[in-house]
Amino acid sequence: MIDAALINSLARLKNYCEQQQFKGWDPYDGLNSRLFRAFPGANRSPLCRLVMIQACKRSPINMRPLLLVPRQYNAKGIGLLLQGYCNLLEAINHDDSLTTTLGSRDDILARIEQLAQLLLELRSTGDYHGACWGYNFDWQARNGLYFKRGTPTVVATTFAATALLSAATALDNTHYRDIALTAGEFVLNDLNRTPCADGFLFSYAPIPGNDTVYNASLLGSQLLSVCYHYNPRDDYREAAAASVRACCAGQQADGSWVYGMEKIQSWVDSFHTGYNLVALDQYERFTGDTSFHDALERGMDYYLAHFFEPDGTPWYYNNRKYPIDIHCPAQLLVTLVATGRLAQHQQLPKQVTQWTIDHMQHRTGYFYYQLKKGISSRVSYMRWSNAFMFNALTAYLKGLTSLKKT
Repeated sequence: MIDAALINSLARLKNYCEQQQFKGWDPYDGLNSRLFRAFPGANRSPLCRLVMIQACKRSPINMRPLLLVPRQYNAKGIGLLLQGYCNLLEAINHDDSLTTTLGSRDDILARIEQLAQLLLELRSTGDYHGACWGYNFDWQARNGLYFKRGTPTVVATTFAATALLSAATALDNTHYRDIALTAGEFVLNDLNRTPCADGFLFSYAPIPGNDTVYNASLLGSQLLSVCYHYNPRDDYREAAAASVRACCAGQQADGSWVYGMEKIQSWVDSFHTGYNLVALDQYERFTGDTSFHDALERGMDYYLAHFFEPDGTPWYYNNRKYPIDIHCPAQLLVTLVATGRLAQHQQLPKQVTQWTIDHMQHRTGYFYYQLKKGISSRVSYMRWSNAFMFNALTAYLKGLTSLKKT
């Protein structure tokens, strides 16, 4: 029996996202402020840009309406929402009684078509080898690295392309599939490579200075592996394997991964660990290469043992709970379903989901960004919070209905 609380939570979130027409704010969209952009000197200053982003991100009060930050579409957010509707379609195909609360099959197919078309419109423009996606805001990293609006990243591209492939299957639309598969060329030809441990790391984006992050490189491997499944080219498989080799060489003896290779990237966190595990599973599943299965198993054991309390409370870091970010419970659901481990671990996701609904969902349906020891941020973010949770809850529902059917 699927919990009524899960169905009710998902229905409220779905209604909220649809009422907002899938537009929203983002934790990192401070530089979209029309007031800030009215002062060219500030907009050209790395320090001023960083202060503006962090002020908007960290404030428990949403300053964006006063700062004239518009609510917009975000390509990764749209990809997550699209994947969520595809998950929902599979769930109702398993259990058509869900249509009473979550919408008819025709309604869901119409949403898939709508979001797939929107995702095509949000593609990054430029001299790239394949379809790719970025964010709808300029972004300044703490190390001074500056990403202009629309700069494609391997993270946004992987989520967008895989969602478009799911939509192609749901709609039996080869056009969507063909466009999504060109994203493999973006990973293969446009991302930089940093040699590491008999392999290399893919860069986060096709600009210098962002090439030491394990989860970003593994997402590149994941996307190439998916493309290889449809189009078994040796160069896709070989590049994916080289990145996996480098990232598994960076895995620590206890099964964990630090965020990246640099000293300032030495933390271990929950949801990026989940990214790594899904990527390794997808690499193995789609290429047939089981050479790194031990790394996957050790990583999974570490993940399940270090980031969740018995009552379902999720931790952000391996050594401290706060801030509790909505990505942490959401990624658990995605990780267990994507890696085929939901049947083995049914109690943990149930507890984590209920804890998250009780503590992080607003009565209007949206989910909070983060909970802190002091004043928490209850700002509604479409990409970071709502799209991510929509994908997670629908994936969980899909997994539960699949188990129920068998």
